[in-house]
Amino acid sequence: MPTAKKEQTIEALRAKIADAKYLFFTNNAGLTVEELTKLRTELRKDGSTYAVVKNTLFSRAAGDELSKQLEGYLTGPTAVVFAPTDPVAPAKALNQFGIDVKPLEVKAGYVDGIVINAEQVKALASMAPKAELQAKLLGMLASPLRGFVGVLAANPGGFVRVLSAREKQLAESAS
Repeated sequence: MPTAKKEQTIEALRAKIADAKYLFFTNNAGLTVEELTKLRTELRKDGSTYAVVKNTLFSRAAGDELSKQLEGYLTGPTAVVFAPTDPVAPAKALNQFGIDVKPLEVKAGYVDGIVINAEQVKALASMAPKAELQAKLLGMLASPLRGFVGVLAANPGGFVRVLSAREKQLAESAS
């Protein structure tokens, strides 16, 4: 039977899991407090949080289905990134931290109900952020419309130029 403090921790983890749409699991062994602080600061820029968790408490908080999917990854020292909005930004932050500061073992990720491995997290880090992808899509959708409006605007303008040229031609022939 868990103690009252463990129950509070489990409830806090349940709330964090419910608020986060995306999770990333790392091995935090060997990181100093200064390095953890740098990583947390970088992750906070997009609203993500980073917490060291006990594997058994996380499994209880996650529920049967999620803990079963993460069974192979919840071993050894584990820290979790709780990302509420965008999976790309925290993946980029973890990848960049591994390059700039110290290699960081990413165990797995949980994105849109699917557990992804470390290689897939790395591939996710190479993608453009969600906002940029949405802007590109909007631009692609708007481009044909802009061209169509340009074609429609060009025809009346051409017609006016033809009339203007004909008017000049008639004026010259009359003089």
